[in-house]
Amino acid sequence: MNFEKIINNEWYKVLEDQFRAPYFSSLTEFVKHERETKEVYPPKGLVFNAFNKTPLSKVKVVLLGQDPYHGIGQAHGLSFSVPDGIKIPPSLRNIYKELNSDINFNIPNHGNLEKWANQGVLLLNATLTVRAENAGSHQKKGWETFTDAVIKCVSDNTEGVVFLLWGNYAQKKECLIDQTKHNILKAVHPSPLSASRGFFGCKHFSQTNKYLSEKGKEPIDWCL
Repeated sequence: MNFEKIINNEWYKVLEDQFRAPYFSSLTEFVKHERETKEVYPPKGLVFNAFNKTPLSKVKVVLLGQDPYHGIGQAHGLSFSVPDGIKIPPSLRNIYKELNSDINFNIPNHGNLEKWANQGVLLLNATLTVRAENAGSHQKKGWETFTDAVIKCVSDNTEGVVFLLWGNYAQKKECLIDQTKHNILKAVHPSPLSASRGFFGCKHFSQTNKYLSEKGKEPIDWCL
């Protein structure tokens, strides 16, 4: 597969070694076989959507998720986001509640976060594909090696980025980030199982914009 044609050129240049690595060939074969025999999300053309919406030079914030949504029509290659017309998932509903509390955000009737991606919020899942109705089914097949390289690439090639690490899984990626150059904000996951234990009240959205402003960068307009 010619990855140069399906991922933003800035990203391709810094990740070319990953695409050429043996593990990535195995991963590609695995996903190809899965698509031939099962329903896999997101659609093939949206696997690298986060990279194409947010080129490396534009990254201001990294919002790390774990897995794509595994329900029909939900996943479109952006962590926590769903396309227009799809019911807002519970974790995203809690993100909206925190935004409302933190910055008086008007809660929209959709879950499409493309507006954030277009402003420099890299909506990155650690695993970029999933089998329908089978959460975590494509974990430990190579995607994590690739997305760890992405996180390190952002850390090494940019300055003054805010990394939003929500939940234990995301926080394990902290070791990939140069904390002398970037700002890491940690909280529990916004899932209904944990949000009340420290996600609500974390004020990460106002803190993110304060930090970006201090670094001379345009803050994120979180309004959707």
